[in-house]
Amino acid sequence: MKYLKIYGVCVRTAFSQAVAYRADFLMGSLITLLSNILFPLVTVLIYANGASFPNWTMWEVLLIQSVYSMSTGLASMVLSSVVWVTMDHIREGSFETVLLKPISPLFFIMASNCDVKSISLLLGGMVMAGISAYHTGIAGFGAVVSFVILFVAGFMVMCGMNLIMAAISFKWVGNSRIPEIFDSISNFGKYPMQIFPQAMQILAALIIPVAMIGFFPASALLGRLDGKVFFCVIPCALFLGFGIWLYNKMILLYEGVGG
Repeated sequence: MKYLKIYGVCVRTAFSQAVAYRADFLMGSLITLLSNILFPLVTVLIYANGASFPNWTMWEVLLIQSVYSMSTGLASMVLSSVVWVTMDHIREGSFETVLLKPISPLFFIMASNCDVKSISLLLGGMVMAGISAYHTGIAGFGAVVSFVILFVAGFMVMCGMNLIMAAISFKWVGNSRIPEIFDSISNFGKYPMQIFPQAMQILAALIIPVAMIGFFPASALLGRLDGKVFFCVIPCALFLGFGIWLYNKMILLYEGVGG
């Protein structure tokens, strides 16, 4: 409860600071939104020119990509800053100031660096998801419940990826390309899994479960899921747990070498 109160105060403070510079906040939010609507635009152009993803309508694919935007937007608000803030602290030799705080270093960085501009990505994804669902229809109340469960699992995957990137930055602090690599991996979740080879589908569902970021939750809304997919929630939780463990392990190693 204590941590929830602290986090709530930090989020409100972040929003207050952002609103204080409205032009910068609006411009940053707009840039974030525009930079993430290119894939849906490409999808529209693909279908407009007579091509398609086999057995998937344009609106169904757009639903996958809108759910992906929602998940990445929410994860960006909560944890994306952890990567860059950790990298900056390590590079500048100031991570000790984080370790001196009377709370978890990970929680402190997460709570004090909420990326409020990413709310545009979350809201934009919600709007596009609503429009897409209007055209595709929803399979029923059970489909919505399944969607919520799988969406939370996808959120865990995104958080795990951010934590793993942040942990890696302890060792490769000068390599700012790390987030680009993980972004490329997560992009597989924007598309119907059936277009990929079987081995890639297994990898995206069970090993690095990026299919849970967009594809599985959207498929749940469409009623196109097998019940076995819920077993994939377990790798998602393990992925997040590994990210938390690895980040904390890197903190211990940092302290051990005189941090």
